[in-house]
Amino acid sequence: MELIKQFIDIILHIDKHLANIINEYGALTYSILFLVVFVETGFVIMPFLPGDSLLFAAGAFAANGELNLLILLGLLMAAAILGDTINYLIGRKLGKHAYTLSWVNHQHLDKAQAFYDTYGGKAIILARFVPIVRTFAPFVAGIGSMPYLKFISYNIIGGIAWVMICVFAGYFFGQIEIVKKNFELVILAIIVISILPIAIEVWNARRTAASSK
Repeated sequence: MELIKQFIDIILHIDKHLANIINEYGALTYSILFLVVFVETGFVIMPFLPGDSLLFAAGAFAANGELNLLILLGLLMAAAILGDTINYLIGRKLGKHAYTLSWVNHQHLDKAQAFYDTYGGKAIILARFVPIVRTFAPFVAGIGSMPYLKFISYNIIGGIAWVMICVFAGYFFGQIEIVKKNFELVILAIIVISILPIAIEVWNARRTAASSK
């Protein structure tokens, strides 16, 4: 329970924790941000790491000059694209055997599969903006043997779009006084908006199932 509380605190106060990291590690902050984004997108056992909120907060710090915007964008885009690529390759290597593995969350896998079935290849792009599904979508694409050239094109588009939208949102809005004073509420709003597609999909699925009875 204490671990969950600490995790929630990190998410809701991501700005304060990122400020501490910048003050303590300086230029190494870029490596830390790269690693977090890479791990969150690259390994199905780490879908709980902050994504959208971290990018937003990083953009806000770039706006006040504590982080270099161009370096930030370049490294995070590379991390996002490389992470999805690794995830895809792991899924392709494991194939259908992935569904028998105990360390893979099958509920999250099923949600990603449903998302993929609904949106097809575009799911690789759209999933970037949906927590948890973001981590599992490339894995599912690999399991389903999506052609690599098709995957990598969606991967690059999605990675660039996700990083640019989230970082620039923080860059342009993170320094607004009302946002700075209510950063926790803004992060909470980002999380709610991010999980809304999943909630809608679940609601629609249950409504369809109920009507078919």
